[in-house]
This record gives sequence, C-alpha cells and structure tokens, in this order.
Amino acid sequence: MSPQIAGVTVPQEDVDAVVALVADVEHAQQNALPEEFLRHFRADAIWTTGHGRLLTGLDEIAAFTRTVLPPTADSPTTAGYRPVHILFVRPDIAAVKVRQRPVTRDGAYLDEIFHGHPDPAALAVDQPGALPGTPTYFLAKDDGVWRIAAAQNTVVQDPGTLAAG
Repeated sequence: MSPQIAGVTVPQEDVDAVVALVADVEHAQQNALPEEFLRHFRADAIWTTGHGRLLTGLDEIAAFTRTVLPPTADSPTTAGYRPVHILFVRPDIAAVKVRQRPVTRDGAYLDEIFHGHPDPAALAVDQPGALPGTPTYFLAKDDGVWRIAAAQNTVVQDPGTLAAG
C-alpha cells in the first residue's frame, strides 16, 4: 500500500527515496545492523526512543544503537515498518508517519490479536510485546540525500487504535 502524500509537490523520485529510507531502516532493524541504520541520520539529529529517552546527535544515537540493536539479531520477533503518510513541508523537508508492527521471523503480525477485541487495553497489559509503534520521522534532504533530522517513536496504547488495527 502506498503512503498518502500531502504538502508541496515533489518529484516522484523524492517520494520513492523516502519510502526506500523507511525500508532501509526496517532492514537494518530486522537484521540488527547498526551501521546500516545509522547511515540514515544527520550528524545533528535528535531521536526520542519508544520509552521516551532523548538522544541528541549522531554520536549519542550511535552509542545507543550499537548497544541495543545487535542483541536483537536472535530475537524471535522483530518489527515491520511502512510509511503511511508523508507530508512534504518543503521540497527538502518531510514528516513521515510510519506504521511499526511487531512481527515474528516467519511473518506473523503480533498486533493482530487486538483487531476487533472487545477490551484491547486489558489485552495490552497481558501482551505488551504485541503493541505496535507509531514513529514519526522528520527528514531533511541535504546534498540530494534524505536523512533523519529528528524522530519520535511512540508505542500505541490507545484502545480504539489497537482494536481498529
């Protein structure tokens, strides 16, 4: 499914580049490749983790990533990423809303247990590993290359959003 596009008009190659960046982030996360993940950040980037930790600058983001990402290589679950909305604020600035879904290595989406459930909030207490994420990436295009300038990762806990899928 293609993302919804809004804002100023940009060439299709910019849309494709932003979608490819999200796919590269997914690949790096799923394969526990810190350097592949980190190449998508500006040197002055800021990142807020899903647990609310603020990381400022590529050095701090890199130290965190090199610590937490490699141990996930053997995890039975990972995450799938899909850009669902891209707002081109300017031709060189984009805000990207990403749907992040917990997935098993064989492709089963764990968050599907919430879809249509009568009490997804109660289920979330028992199944925290099945909660999806909803990151927002703020990208800047520098010298023709899109990079993450800022990002906020948030775990979805809203019962209505969980039930709707």
